[in-house]
Amino acid sequence: MKIRFDVFGKLMSVERKGDEWLLFNVSSSGMRARIYEVVIPPELKQDELAVYLDDIFHEQSSDNHPSVITLSE
Repeated sequence: MKIRFDVFGKLMSVERKGDEWLLFNVSSSGMRARIYEVVIPPELKQDELAVYLDDIFHEQSSDNHPSVITLSE
């Protein structure tokens, strides 16, 4: 399962693999690069991911991109 998010203007995806969530940057061409510096707690439910990403990346918010938006599930 891959879920895409607009994280304050930056395209990211989260994927569930086994018992963990993996976070990726997604380029405009669809290429993904793993983000190892951010660990998403494995007990988080899918509907809690956007709030968690908002908490982690809130410093990147701007007037044009004030929140994290779930794009696809």
